[in-house]
Amino acid sequence: MTQTRVGYLGPQGTFTHEAAATLDDVETIACASIGEVLALVQDGTLDKGVIPIENAIEGTVSATIDGLVFDYDLIIEREIVLPIHLHLLARPGVGVDEVTKVMSYVHALAQCRGFLEARDVATEQTTSTSQAAREVAESTQPWAAIGSAIAGELYGLEQIATDIEDHPDNATRFVVVGRDAIAAPTGHDRTSIVCFQDADRPGSLYAILGRFAARDINLTKLESRPTKLGLGDYCFIIEFDGHVGDDVVADCLADLQAHLARVKFLGSYPVTGEGAHDRREEVSEARRSASEWVQGIRSRIRR
Repeated sequence: MTQTRVGYLGPQGTFTHEAAATLDDVETIACASIGEVLALVQDGTLDKGVIPIENAIEGTVSATIDGLVFDYDLIIEREIVLPIHLHLLARPGVGVDEVTKVMSYVHALAQCRGFLEARDVATEQTTSTSQAAREVAESTQPWAAIGSAIAGELYGLEQIATDIEDHPDNATRFVVVGRDAIAAPTGHDRTSIVCFQDADRPGSLYAILGRFAARDINLTKLESRPTKLGLGDYCFIIEFDGHVGDDVVADCLADLQAHLARVKFLGSYPVTGEGAHDRREEVSEARRSASEWVQGIRSRIRR
């Protein structure tokens, strides 16, 4: 049987590579950028792609969000959450105090801001943490890279400072994207959509959110992004508990589609962690209790 070809932000040794490696029975293919991953999945060269979408410290990965919202029509099939531990990597013999430049992916540099500012060292952005490790390994200069332990091993670098991220609970959420199929409901799911307005008017966001509140659907993320059509023109990216296969979610989406300029569906997929399932159970129990309360009052109506 042919293995599923899965693209990831390369080269080898990136955290995205680690996330892709958690998938079963796949052939992983390194890509030069997030945009390349998305493009190759859409044109059928790759079956699926793994891309970072959110970091606990730095928030949304804009290249991923903008690609999914504006540039490609792909579906999120699942998420993968990895704890992130960042190390300062250098060629053997280079000490921390000798480093003249630190290279890494923009989010990794930002996640180690405290460590870097304390040393007042020059920094340079690269396309990935692993790319930084490779450039350091190929250079004769006393440079260092911020990256994973695996990247250090792959490129023959030593960890001259470990766990240098500003926050110990750092983690990144990755998503697996495909072309058409929507993941089957598990009862423990999340749905992502994008809401486009036909005009910016008072109360427009409230009207969108009210449709979720009226159905007791719990929002897990709300973010605005410029539509790139004009200054001040924004769309809303919304993530919430539930699956499009759930009647209450389907009804909410239909209501939104009927009242907005456009709703783009990004996917319904299994969520990591137990929180979403527990919240849905709490909401369901609250609705059952409220229904029984109302029925008790109505039973006292004189006939």
